[in-house]
Amino acid sequence: MFVSLLLYSRISFPLPFSPSHSTLFLTFAHFHSSHLPFSCIERFLNHPFIFALNVDMANAASGMAVHDDCKLKFHELKTKRIYRFITFKIEGQQVVVDKIGSPEEDYDAFTASLPADECRYAVFDFDFTTDENCQKSKIFFIAWSPDTSKIRSKMVYASSKDRFKRELDGIQVELQATDPSEMSLDIVKARAI
Repeated sequence: MFVSLLLYSRISFPLPFSPSHSTLFLTFAHFHSSHLPFSCIERFLNHPFIFALNVDMANAASGMAVHDDCKLKFHELKTKRIYRFITFKIEGQQVVVDKIGSPEEDYDAFTASLPADECRYAVFDFDFTTDENCQKSKIFFIAWSPDTSKIRSKMVYASSKDRFKRELDGIQVELQATDPSEMSLDIVKARAI
């Protein structure tokens, strides 16, 4: 596993790689985790400067644009029910439609459409039968952030999620998953009822 660290040269870190130059500049240092104790990485990531950097990144990401097609396709899923699911990805500085599932596709087809090592947002129109034998439907919003995805990608998707979700009027249930077991069909059924 590689860890990318951002260092400002005038900031003193209690780590063995603190820069000592007098001018302020941004450098990228890549360290293989086997060459650097995890405690050092953890101390670095918990440093107040890094927290401020993460907040700045989150603030910038919260202004992420949403392509009009995202809202249009979601509206069609909600009102016309011509799609079973839609997946969305962040491309450049905006959220765009990634994949669309036809009404005939099931939950297994939906989960198979999610990449194993990349983050995605998704909506799924879930049909179910209640204990009173009534047919119902609920629209799920799923934030897919697999453990194997890049740290920066996870941060951008996490900080943009609420902003994007507000654009999709009609979400009834939200799920966050880092692996398929956290969004199994049994979990979806339990959350729908």
